[in-house]
Amino acid sequence: MRPVKGRKADAKHKVFSQQQGNWRSCGVIVALLLLIASPCSSQTTPPDKAPETPWTQYLQKHPGLLEEVGALASKLYGGVRFPAPRNASRLLPLLPQSTSVYAAFPNYGETVHQALNIFRQELQESSALRDWWQHGELAEAGPKVERGLETFYQLFGYLGDEIVLAASSHSKPPDLLVAAEIRQPGLKLFLQQKLKEFGQPASVRVFDPQELATAENRPGTQDLIVLVRPDFVAMAIDVGTLRTFNARVERAGREFALTAFGRRVAQEYEGGLTTLAAADLGELLNGIHFAGEKDKESFEHTGFGDVQYLVMDHKNVDGKGVSLTELSFNRARRGVAAWLAAPAPMGSLDFVSPKAVAAATLILQSPAQVFDDVRDLATTDNPSAFAAVDAMEQMFNLSLKRDVLSQLGGEVTTELDSTFPTPAWRLILRVNDAGRLQQSLATLLLAAHFPTEQREERGVTCYTVRIPSQKTKEIGYAFVDGYLIAASSREAAVEAVRLHRMGESLAKSKRFLASVPPGHSSNASAMFYENPLAVSALPLLAQAPELAVSLGQVAGEAPLVTGWAYGEPTAIRGASLNPAVDAAVILVAAAIAVPNLLRSRMAANEASAVGSIRTVNTAQIAYASLYGDRGFAPGLATLGPNPDGTTIASADHASLLDASLAGPTCTPGAWCQKAGYRFSVTATCKGRRCEGYVVTASPVSNDTGVRSFCSTTDAVIRYSTTTALVAPLSAAECRAWTPLR
Repeated sequence: MRPVKGRKADAKHKVFSQQQGNWRSCGVIVALLLLIASPCSSQTTPPDKAPETPWTQYLQKHPGLLEEVGALASKLYGGVRFPAPRNASRLLPLLPQSTSVYAAFPNYGETVHQALNIFRQELQESSALRDWWQHGELAEAGPKVERGLETFYQLFGYLGDEIVLAASSHSKPPDLLVAAEIRQPGLKLFLQQKLKEFGQPASVRVFDPQELATAENRPGTQDLIVLVRPDFVAMAIDVGTLRTFNARVERAGREFALTAFGRRVAQEYEGGLTTLAAADLGELLNGIHFAGEKDKESFEHTGFGDVQYLVMDHKNVDGKGVSLTELSFNRARRGVAAWLAAPAPMGSLDFVSPKAVAAATLILQSPAQVFDDVRDLATTDNPSAFAAVDAMEQMFNLSLKRDVLSQLGGEVTTELDSTFPTPAWRLILRVNDAGRLQQSLATLLLAAHFPTEQREERGVTCYTVRIPSQKTKEIGYAFVDGYLIAASSREAAVEAVRLHRMGESLAKSKRFLASVPPGHSSNASAMFYENPLAVSALPLLAQAPELAVSLGQVAGEAPLVTGWAYGEPTAIRGASLNPAVDAAVILVAAAIAVPNLLRSRMAANEASAVGSIRTVNTAQIAYASLYGDRGFAPGLATLGPNPDGTTIASADHASLLDASLAGPTCTPGAWCQKAGYRFSVTATCKGRRCEGYVVTASPVSNDTGVRSFCSTTDAVIRYSTTTALVAPLSAAECRAWTPLR
C-alpha cells in the first residue's frame, strides 16, 4: 500500500485542480458514507470523552477511508472516458409514427468497464478501501455490485452506440419500446444464459423473429418481451408492439421520421449529441379529458394549452459539454406561460455574496399581472378564494396589487449564504417606487404589531423588524439603487450593500462569469446557482460540525453549478455547463407545470368537494331546525331553490343551497355535478320524516380527482381513494372510510 500521507497530499492537490465532476463525486460519496454511518448513531460515548458524532465514529472505525475515497474519485474522473457524440440515429426512423415521447442514451458499457477496472486497481493498492469494501458493512453487497457491473458491461458489449426509448400516448397504457442496434452475434444465447443464472424469471421472454410470429400475450401478466434480430434488439411489454416493430424493420419504414415531431427530434442530432429526451406535449395534452368546459377554459387561460415540444439534450459547444433545454409553444406565450420575461441584466446579483451556497434569480413580466392571473385561476371554482385578501385590504385601507406588487419591477433574487455555523439568507427585489413601497410595508408591519427600528449605517437607511416568538427573530431590510434588500439580519443586509458598492459580489467573480455556457449571455430570464460542496456541508452542521466547517472552508475552491433560462416569444430555452444539475432544473419545472397544473386542478376540485360537503352538512342542520317535523332533507333538490324561480322557502325547496349544487334534478339518490365531482344525498326516512342522511362526492373521472368523500349526521368528512363511485354510499359504508384531518 502506498503511504496514506502521500496519497492524501496527492489527492488534495488534484481536488483543487480538477473540474466540477470531482465535486459532484465527492458530494455523492459524502452522502453515501453518511447513509452507511447512520447505524452508528446508536453507539454510546464514555462520559469522560467528548461527544462523538456518527460521522467521526465511522471514520475512526475505517481510518484513512476518506483520503482513499478522495483519491479514487480523482482517478475515476481522470481515467474514465465517456461515449463520443452521435450525429444521426438509425433507430429513429424505425419507431412508431404515433411516438410522442423519445429518449436516446449512449452505450455506457465501456465507460462502466473502465470505472470498474480503476476501482479494482485501487482495491489492490489500498488496504483501507479494501477493508471497507470486503470486510465492512459492504462485505455482502460489494461482490454483488461488482458482478452486476460486469454483467452490465458484457450485455452492452453486444449493443451499438445508442439505446432509444419511445412511447406512444395513443393507447392505454402507453406503448413502450426500447431498441438498440446489435454490434456482435450471440445476444440471444447470452440473455438466455443470464436468465438461467438468475433463476430464469418467467416474466422475461426472449424470441427471434420466427418465434415471435407465433408468440402470444399471456393475460394477467406483465411480461417483458425481447426480440433479438441479427441487426436490432427491441423490448416491449406487448407482443403486438414487437411484431409491428419487426415489420417496420423489414420494410425499412420511416413513418416517424416524416412526422413533425420526428423531424424536430432528428434536428437535435445535427452537430452531435450524447443524450436526448423529447416529448410532443401538444399531442400528450390532446389525450387529457376535462370535467367540463369551465375546466378546459381555465386550463387554456394558463397558456400551457399552447405547448408544443419539450426537448433536452447534451452537446459539445466550443469544447465544453453543454446541456440545452427548450420548451416551445405553437403561438406567442400568454397567461401563466408568459410570466417569464425576456432576457435582461440581472442587477440584483450585484448584492449576492461570492460565498453564497445557492442563489436563484427570476425576472417576471409583471408581478401585478401575476397576481391577477392567480386570482382569476383561484376564483374560477371558488369565488370566495380571495375573501381573506379582500378583507385585509379593506381593514388596512391598502391594495396589495396597487400599493405593493405594482411597486415591484419583477426581478427577484434569493440567496442562501454559507455563513458558519448559521447560514444567512437574502431576498433582493427590483423596486419601481421605493418610497411608496416603504409606506405600504410600514402599514403592514404596524398592523401586525412587529416592532421596527430605523437607523443610518454607512450612508444607508436600514430597518430592523423584530418578529416576536419563543426566540425573537430579526429581519433587516434597506432600499438601495432601485432594489429592496431583505436579509436574515441587519448585518447581512448591510453586507449586501457593501458588496454591491465595492464590486465584490458574486456577479463580478471570475468563477461565476466562467459558468455562463458558451454562446449564451449572462443577461437571462432566470438563473440558478449552486456551490455543490458548500451545499453538501449544510446537512452536516448538526451531525458533524467539524466536517461541515472543513468543507465550508474549501468550498470557495469548488467549481459552480449554474443553469440559465431565456424567455423568447414562442419558447423558453435553457442552457448549463452541468449535465447533472443543469437548465433542466429550471425548465423542467415549466414542462412539469402541465401535469402539475392538472394535479393542482384535481387538488382544487377535491378542496371544492370537501367545502361543498361541509356546506351540505350545515344546510342539513339548518333544515332540521326549520322543519322539525321533516327531520333532514331527503335530497339535494330539497335543500335548493324553488325551480319556479320564486324566492319563497318551503320544506320542499328550502333555498339553503344554490342551484349549482342543488338544482331541481338533484333528487334523492341522483348525482349532480359541480367542479369535477358528482354529489348525491340519500336519507333514511319513515314516511315524510328523515332521521339520517349521507352526502357522497365522487370524482367525475380519474382526471378530475383521486379521492371520494362522504359525511353523515355526525358531520365528520371521510374519504377513500377508491375509483369513481357508481352508486351513493350508505351510512355504514361511509363510516368505514378514513376521517379527513
